[in-house]
Amino acid sequence: MRIGIPRESRAGETLVAATAKTASQLKDLGYDVVVEKGAGAKADQPDSAFAAAGIEIGTKAKVWASDVIIKVNAPSEAEIKRLKPTATIISMMAPMRSPELIAHLQTQGVTALAMDAVPRISRAQAMDVLSSMANVAGYRAVVEAAWEFGRQFTGQVTAAGKVPPAKVFVVGAGVAGLAAIGAAGAMGAVVRAFDVRPEVAEQVESMGASFVKVDMESEVSSDGYAKEMTAEQEAATAAMYDEEARNADIVITTALIPGRPAPKLISAESVAGMANGSVIVDMAAANGGNCELTKTDQKVVTDNLVTVLGYTDLAGRLAAQTSQLYGTNIVNLLKLMTPEKDGALTLDLEDVIVRGITVTKGGESMWPPPPVQVSAAPVQASAAPITPAAPKPPPDPRKKLFAAGLGAALFALLAAYSPPEFLGHFTVFMLAVFVGYYVISNVSHALHTPLMSETNAVSGIILVGAILQVGNANPLIVGLSLVAILVASINIFGGFLVTLRMLKMFQKG
Repeated sequence: MRIGIPRESRAGETLVAATAKTASQLKDLGYDVVVEKGAGAKADQPDSAFAAAGIEIGTKAKVWASDVIIKVNAPSEAEIKRLKPTATIISMMAPMRSPELIAHLQTQGVTALAMDAVPRISRAQAMDVLSSMANVAGYRAVVEAAWEFGRQFTGQVTAAGKVPPAKVFVVGAGVAGLAAIGAAGAMGAVVRAFDVRPEVAEQVESMGASFVKVDMESEVSSDGYAKEMTAEQEAATAAMYDEEARNADIVITTALIPGRPAPKLISAESVAGMANGSVIVDMAAANGGNCELTKTDQKVVTDNLVTVLGYTDLAGRLAAQTSQLYGTNIVNLLKLMTPEKDGALTLDLEDVIVRGITVTKGGESMWPPPPVQVSAAPVQASAAPITPAAPKPPPDPRKKLFAAGLGAALFALLAAYSPPEFLGHFTVFMLAVFVGYYVISNVSHALHTPLMSETNAVSGIILVGAILQVGNANPLIVGLSLVAILVASINIFGGFLVTLRMLKMFQKG
């Protein structure tokens, strides 16, 4: 089968559905790949880069005559008419908001797969284009805000006076929000964030930001997405949004509800109360915006000099990186759908991922898919009835005294018949045991891996000492030496194996 990568037709689009690298990976799956001339020029992917990777550069007609068409944006009505009835088209389609698009795809009799409908399950993370693009967009939102803000984010104390750090308030702690939190924090800002999902508070705080808490009842998300708030929740959060916005230098909003317009969270009155030079980046502008003053794809400056950015192409402003991420998501999907790597696309509707993204199949509407329930909260195991245990009788103190006395008698007997240097060596041994126990037992679990390197060194010393004693004339010393060699060797080699296994987790590829 042949995969066609057309040039995006949407005005101002900078992205391309495949880079030279990802197109080569598609070719390795057995497909023939043809890229329309100039398709990747705005994403730093010239035709020469595709040609150097062995990818064919073709005309628009040849690309759209392919068996599989891969795009970034949803196809226009004119582009759909270019598809042959047996073709499969893969792109972002927003099927929940695009009934007309689904109707056109049905009329043409094609199979359509929506990349922005990938279910939020662990197995599908490598194909989730919304997360990939939101991650880039969240970072870019901070860059745009910094440019408009015109001041440094980090605080400083200089001879000329003290410069306070910028205060950033992030609404929504999804992928885009967390990316914005990380970028703003890395630039030195004081970051506060809020999300209606209580389970994300730990993620926000782990990135060094403060999670704003509101006194309201909230449920753990069942599918990873925020739910529409009730009237009581809206009333509880409205005052908080107003206070946080007025105190912030930069506000970044990311709140979206799947299939619905973006909720209005920042009122015009709140914007009017913000300081001169403040910036709002509304990442929900494509769905109407979270701020009342947002205008899609426009920059608005209020009377009190607050800048409101409603750009919807934030990810496209880092076109090379975003195209690479999108292309990698496509490759991961086609790896799933080409199990034999024979260049034949397999539509397995029994697979929850494939079924979730299938909008139409041969002209038949498959939307909406069956719901996929994914809980973001840990499953609580049902508590088994606990039978109270019978109280244990208190230990007999005489047993402890007897054991201590017996141990002292045996040690005195051993000391009496041992060489003179025994007591000195034994004293050092016991001190080492006590010191080692208290040192290691008080080490945090997070430091156990670095500690392993030191224990390997200690075991190495034991191993050398034991080897030196193997030739001793005393059979008891020889036996103890052999045991020490065995135990120390296990500790050393086992420690290195565990360390190497952990290091592989951080290796690329």
